[in-house]
Amino acid sequence: MQGFEIASRKVGTGQPCLIIAEVAQAHDGSLGTAHAFVDAVAAAGADVVKFQTHIARAESSTQESFRVRFSPQDTTRYDYWKRMEFTEEGWAGLVEHAREKDLIFLSSPFSEEAVDLLSRLGIPAWKVPSGEVTNPLLFERIAATGLPVLLSSGMSSLTETDKAVAWIKQRGLPLGVFQCTSKYPCPPEAIGLNMLQTFRRRYQVPVGLSDHSGTIFGGLAAVSLGASMLEVHVTFSRESFGPDVIASVTTGELRQLVDGVHFIETALAHPLDKDDLASQLGDMRKLFGKALVARRDLKAGRPLKHADLAAHKPASAGIPAEELETLLGRRLSHDVPAGTFIAREDLE
Repeated sequence: MQGFEIASRKVGTGQPCLIIAEVAQAHDGSLGTAHAFVDAVAAAGADVVKFQTHIARAESSTQESFRVRFSPQDTTRYDYWKRMEFTEEGWAGLVEHAREKDLIFLSSPFSEEAVDLLSRLGIPAWKVPSGEVTNPLLFERIAATGLPVLLSSGMSSLTETDKAVAWIKQRGLPLGVFQCTSKYPCPPEAIGLNMLQTFRRRYQVPVGLSDHSGTIFGGLAAVSLGASMLEVHVTFSRESFGPDVIASVTTGELRQLVDGVHFIETALAHPLDKDDLASQLGDMRKLFGKALVARRDLKAGRPLKHADLAAHKPASAGIPAEELETLLGRRLSHDVPAGTFIAREDLE
């Protein structure tokens, strides 16, 4: 398995899962809102804050149709992308803000010009969005930087993913592959958790899940299955404006996701020895276990029968209930009143 580093953060087998909070267009073109997302993502404990860098003239046209007609203020999809643009100075401010918050800053480029802009800002890796996997012009511009590539597969066939992976590997670029399904929101039956193992075996690189379910469940399942990377879209509220809200988790849910990932990683890192655990829980076993008592008044010299005995708490008060079979047929050395715990000295 070929791991790699992003901004000194190791990614791969044996490393903590890289948690990426995808802001995408949740800022709705407001630089101030974008900065607010940086703060919120940092507070939630994610490792990476990720945006999308759109330059309308470089990637779109007035003939591009809306995926979802959600914005009465944008006459065309081109207008929407234009409204989502930030200046290079604006992007530089977001990069610096992320650095101040100890976050890795990433942004998916949707044009060669976007690659150039992000390169000038010193981005440490590339997240290739699902719609760009078959775009050789973008790949060539990315490859020239020599930086790690995080490849999404949301719209790709296995053959297309194979081709992209081979192209990247031939150029010696560090690589991670995301299972992704470009449905918004993505139903559980389409998340494709099985592809994590398929990609891991097929490509021998770190794998992850880019989850559009709008829940924390898929991500937690992916980490349980060994995902090295996890990406989710984030929003401030499910009542927020924008096309990705229905496929996003809130920043509060992101905090739950981060905590859940750490919980799962800790559990997986500590395989349990049940015999050792039982030894450690000796006091609890005595407290919650049961010991044998006389179910009725018992006379001396009478062989004990199953019906003569009951089990009551605590186990420390007498002979443990698990030794029942060893007492059957034994005789008492003296009378034992009902409800009395049987002691070893009560036996002949």
